[in-house]
Amino acid sequence: MNIVNHTAFTQFILIGLTKEPGLQLLLFILFLIVYACSFLSNLCLMILIVMNHHLHTPMYFFLSHLSFVDLCYSSTITPKMLADFTSESKTISFLGCATQMFTFAMFATSESFLVTSMAYDRYVAICQPLAYHSIMNKSTCWALVSGTYFSSFLASITHTITVFKFPLCGSNEINHFYCDIPPLLKLTCVYAYIRKLVVFLMAFIMGVVSFIVILMSYVLIIYNILGINSAEGRHKAFSTCASHLFVVISFYSTVFGIYFRPSLGLNLDSIDKVFSIFYTVASPLLNPIIYSFKNAEVKRAVKNILAVKVLVHT
Repeated sequence: MNIVNHTAFTQFILIGLTKEPGLQLLLFILFLIVYACSFLSNLCLMILIVMNHHLHTPMYFFLSHLSFVDLCYSSTITPKMLADFTSESKTISFLGCATQMFTFAMFATSESFLVTSMAYDRYVAICQPLAYHSIMNKSTCWALVSGTYFSSFLASITHTITVFKFPLCGSNEINHFYCDIPPLLKLTCVYAYIRKLVVFLMAFIMGVVSFIVILMSYVLIIYNILGINSAEGRHKAFSTCASHLFVVISFYSTVFGIYFRPSLGLNLDSIDKVFSIFYTVASPLLNPIIYSFKNAEVKRAVKNILAVKVLVHT
């Protein structure tokens, strides 16, 4: 086997989604529109939550950080992908590839922990409503968010060192549209099994622990909702969780499919790319729509801001 030390790789070649020029132009226009809408919607949601004191609650506190994370990790992937659609040379430097993987892994892990924190928030709100404000106080919220970013940083550092510290093999082509962990692991040669095992165990532990916390929270939530006598009360309680539950299912189903399937020996790169598009490009746009723009409190906040602007101009 021809082993090349990782210092010899000055750049990588990203295979991308397609080599058809016409399709690349179509995808460029489509993803540019989606990214612009995603960036603006998440940015507007963050500003709206900061400006409106009625939204200064734990749920919207976590939602503002979720919007920040969505904005950051979509910006880590999409601009480079758009540039590659218009360029014949789809290359990325060694340092750029490591930085992209580190940044994306950190914000993707942060999203996983944030939706877990939001599940815990919904559990307290529905199952312990009288103690909600004492449990979900500012200190608790900031501790959960700080722990999210710190843990994600450590996990991302570990992943990056595991992938890039030791030599990579032969070809510098990455069969993906960004520097993701699974396709990069396919280039490992020295300590390949150990490196793949470390990445798998870390992803498994963090992902499964987060998923178990979410699952337990919703089992208790559903149990309490079923105990509500009023049909209207049950509907109102469930509606506060439905959006979050939908995002959790869509996020974890795609992430688990991509990061745990390689360990089973299956080679489905094209499907992996489709799943990756969903949670790198589509998910950051869907989250603010699902969580917020169908939410009565957010609509009320937008109307209040627009009403104030009308009064000022009149």
